[in-house]
Amino acid sequence: MPEVNLYGLERSVYTRIARLALEEKSVAYVLHEVEIFGPDGAPQEQLTRHPFGRIPSLDHAGFWLYETGAITRYIDETLPGPRLQPSEPRLRARMNQVMSLLDAYAYRPMVWGVFVERVRIPMSGGKPDETKIAESMAVAATCLKALDALASAAPFLVGPHITLADLHALPILLYFSLAEEGRHLLAQYPTIEQWLAMMRSRPSVERTRSRYETKPLPKYYR
Repeated sequence: MPEVNLYGLERSVYTRIARLALEEKSVAYVLHEVEIFGPDGAPQEQLTRHPFGRIPSLDHAGFWLYETGAITRYIDETLPGPRLQPSEPRLRARMNQVMSLLDAYAYRPMVWGVFVERVRIPMSGGKPDETKIAESMAVAATCLKALDALASAAPFLVGPHITLADLHALPILLYFSLAEEGRHLLAQYPTIEQWLAMMRSRPSVERTRSRYETKPLPKYYR
């Protein structure tokens, strides 16, 4: 068994955040796909790894951990590779603030309210909930305004070097950008839009691309 094992889904935002941390540190790992969104919910073996049946879970040489923020900080603090957390207290505090903002306010409306409704459901032949999209876009607008106010222009979100804040934000904003409404809103924030374009080209992002980034979108979303 490899030393680092990650249990989650390649299409999952939070699994990808953990993967990005491992990729940026150049740490070898194995991703074990665990489907938690089926009709029966999380399988029993995942409930032993995470009592709430969420993903991801990390096994590092027999040390088990869940919750993405805990996982990425542990990866950064214990495994070799470039540091992903600033040593300067104010930059570190800003990194944590951005991560908390994304978790508390941005993830659900941007991903479940906009991306899932506008992109994923139609890909499966379903009909999006326009009311849910509209309500989620209103929250997303507040989130982007707040993120833009916190973001540095040099060139990462909290300063000159990539941090966990960038890795936390990338999967959320990338999925959001796959929806037409998301792209239009992001265009109002050039700093965030340019950051997203720059992040897309990183090898870690290329190596963790989800099925939705490799699959052509319906023509009315392009």
